[in-house]
Amino acid sequence: VQLQAFGGGLVQPGGSLRLSCAVSGSIFSVNDMGWYRQAPGKQRELVAGITSGGRTNYADSVKGRFTISRDNGKNTVYLQMNSLKPEDTAVYYCNAEVVSSYVDYTGRQFLVDDYWGQGTLVTVSS
Repeated sequence: VQLQAFGGGLVQPGGSLRLSCAVSGSIFSVNDMGWYRQAPGKQRELVAGITSGGRTNYADSVKGRFTISRDNGKNTVYLQMNSLKPEDTAVYYCNAEVVSSYVDYTGRQFLVDDYWGQGTLVTVSS
């Protein structure tokens, strides 16, 4: 299973960016998905999360500016970031809880694991 994130870059304050992250590999289903970020010298923090049913939650610092969404058919999660601020500068990581499946002599088995994307840098600067 792999998560591949796209969409980072350099943007001016007040600008917008859209991140996307696709899950690929041996997938039975994808449960919760989310975006985290880590700024230099700081701990990784949750930015936004979304359940398989579409329920969302956000860090207080991004509420009203960021929107998380997902396409279950494409196993892809998105993060629309508007009104970006310099303090949003960080490496953004996508995360997904993936259910994979295999068959052995006892029957079909299911595994649930947590996966991370490689990170994409977002820089907000004039």
